[in-house]
Amino acid sequence: MENKSNESTPLRPQGDRLINAPLVEIDTQKFIQQIKQETTWKESSVNSITVFKSDKMRIVLIGLHENGELKTHTAPGFISVQVLEGHMQFTTEEKVVELQKGQMITLQPEIPHSVLAKVETFFLLTLAVV
Repeated sequence: MENKSNESTPLRPQGDRLINAPLVEIDTQKFIQQIKQETTWKESSVNSITVFKSDKMRIVLIGLHENGELKTHTAPGFISVQVLEGHMQFTTEEKVVELQKGQMITLQPEIPHSVLAKVETFFLLTLAVV
């Protein structure tokens, strides 16, 4: 397996963050602090950073300000959502789930869902494609 790093972008000029290798260390608290320092966080209700990405799986740390939301959408694979900080509402057509720090859910592919932060919230989204 070839190690893969992201390239720098205008929003993240430091670049070269390892996102795929036989072992990838992920310091979620460090990434939360990075998100909070970025212009996108200061100017919008959401910011995220991909912390792992392969052909079959992606892990994204997402931050939402209080009342920030991800409008209804679907995912092309299985997802898990694990709340690291805060309190959020996860909604599907059939159920509304309140999630707080330490709680997580899973969802089958292609199910429409939305997310609403009740307070400032950070969570890990894992997407697995089969």
